[in-house]
Amino acid sequence: MDFGCLIINERVHPDHRPVFERRLHRLEEHGFHNLAMPDSQSLWPELHVQLSVMAMATERVILWPATTNPHTRHPALMASSIAAIDELSGGRAWFNLGSGDSAVYNLGLKGASLAMLRNYLVAMRSLFETGEAEWEDKLIRLKWPGRRVPLYLTAEGPRTLELAGELADGVLCGVGLQAESVADALAAIERGAARSGRTLDDIDIWWFVKWNMDDDRERSIREARMTLTASANHAFRFTLDGKHIPEEHHQAIRELQRRYAFAEHEATGGERANALIVDELGLTNYLADRFLLCGSPAEFRDRLKGLADLGVSKVLLAFFGETDRDAKHDRLAAEVLPAFR
Repeated sequence: MDFGCLIINERVHPDHRPVFERRLHRLEEHGFHNLAMPDSQSLWPELHVQLSVMAMATERVILWPATTNPHTRHPALMASSIAAIDELSGGRAWFNLGSGDSAVYNLGLKGASLAMLRNYLVAMRSLFETGEAEWEDKLIRLKWPGRRVPLYLTAEGPRTLELAGELADGVLCGVGLQAESVADALAAIERGAARSGRTLDDIDIWWFVKWNMDDDRERSIREARMTLTASANHAFRFTLDGKHIPEEHHQAIRELQRRYAFAEHEATGGERANALIVDELGLTNYLADRFLLCGSPAEFRDRLKGLADLGVSKVLLAFFGETDRDAKHDRLAAEVLPAFR
């Protein structure tokens, strides 16, 4: 397996930047293939400032957003920004688009439609390949980049997964860890790829996996409850159809989405609203099994081996716990990752 690492909630203040840079050095030494940074202007510092720090503090890893969106990032501005990160890093940048989560809902907007995602990907590709594109019935231009940055799409539903297979260079799958969800995602990507004369082998497929390590499995889940709520809110937002959700959980998931606190998106703290919702609605164990790699290193190895048997070979790992982030990354690197290299 190849492993990437999502970094979240870093600061670029001079007092913290050395801590951030040391963390980047450690993650690169651990052998991660790529490092991703979320784009959510209402919650965390500007994406491209952070990616710039990452570009200058690393030498080998790919750098990419996980994930940006069409509403807050005009395609010409985004193409120029990610091309600048690519140049600054010596050709180590990817672009990644999604429908939008906390970045748009904290502005009173809603996630982008499938048509908007399609038009955005087409515009980005045209900007890089020809220097011009059409966006919202206007001609837009981008004249300076020397290389086309690879284009990825974050996808959870079957139609978005098909779009990724059809148009993107790669996809970040957020469907969860269950066998039927993985199989359906691969089938959807394959259908989309066939529309453009491609196969699964032509698509760089990554799987988004949240994790929290602790020898006490229940404690690892309890620390990560807020992100279980976030996963259910986002992955099931547009429809529950075709997502292998037991009927018994449908009403609870819709209630979770109604009550989700975007202002606390991914914020730690056991008494926060988003941490409490999953327990109140009886969803904790189901969502942990679906979205969370949790427990001891041995449990991690077993779960990842099961995913490998399903055809999962590239995993973007996102730590969502409350304690010992650096120590847990060190333990992950020492006790889990070597078994898959």
